[in-house]
Amino acid sequence: MKIIIIEDEPLAAKRLQKLFLELEKDAEVLAMFDSVKRSVDWLSKNTAPDLLLMDIQLSDGLCFDIFSGVNIETPVIFTTAYDEFALRAFKVNSVDYLLKPIDKEELQKAINKFKTQSGINSAGISSEQMNNVIEILTKQHHQYKTRFLVKFGDRLEPISINDIQYFFAEEKLTFLVMLQGKKLVIDPSLDELETQLDPMQFFRLNRQYLASIHSIGNIFTHLNGKLKVQVKGLEKEEIFVSRERAPEFKKWLDR
Repeated sequence: MKIIIIEDEPLAAKRLQKLFLELEKDAEVLAMFDSVKRSVDWLSKNTAPDLLLMDIQLSDGLCFDIFSGVNIETPVIFTTAYDEFALRAFKVNSVDYLLKPIDKEELQKAINKFKTQSGINSAGISSEQMNNVIEILTKQHHQYKTRFLVKFGDRLEPISINDIQYFFAEEKLTFLVMLQGKKLVIDPSLDELETQLDPMQFFRLNRQYLASIHSIGNIFTHLNGKLKVQVKGLEKEEIFVSRERAPEFKKWLDR
C-alpha cells in the first residue's frame, strides 16, 4: 500500500507515519507535504497513491483547495482537531476522518475500512461530497453563537459570550463558567459547543476544558512536548494541552 501524508505539523506527521507503518508493515510512505501548493504539484505530476491522509489546516490554506488544483480519485482519510467544524460536515456526508491526536486503534479501523471498500469502490470522494462539506463549513463559519439562554430557577436569562470564562465537562454534564466564577449547567456537549463558538475566541484545551482566549493565564512547557496551561479561576488545576495540539494552541494565542 502506497500512501501520502499531508500535514503541516512535523511532529504530527512523523507520529502518523510511525503509527501507520507499525500497523501496515508493507506500506510505503511515498512523501509527506505540509502545504496545498506542494501537494498539488506532486499529485499533478506523479502516479496517484493508494491512500491519502490529509490534515485540514495546512501551512498555506485549507486542504480542500487541493481538490480545486488537481483531480483526486484516491480515497482520502482526513485528520482533524477537536475544534474543527469539519467534524459535522464529514459525518453528514459519510467522509472518513480521524480525530487528533490520532489513536492507533482508530487508525487501524480506518485502514481496515479502506481495505474492505477499496476492492468494491475506489472512487474516493465525489465532487458533490466535497462541495457539501465546504458549504457546511462556510455556513457554520459565519453562524457563531453570541449568547446562551440559561435557566435560573424559574426564569430564563441570556448570557453573553463575552461574560463566559470557560466551559468544562464533568460526569456527563456540561458547565458554563462566567467571569465572576458562577457555574451553570447547559445542554450542549463540548463537542457541540466547538461547532457553535468562534474558534478565534475559544479553544478546546483537552477533552474536559474549552476555554476563552481571555481566560488563559500562564503557560509552561512540560514533559514530552505538552503544555501546562493556567486558566483563570482554575489556577490549582493541572490542565494540559497535548503535544500534538500544542503548536495549534500557540498559533491560536499568537494571532
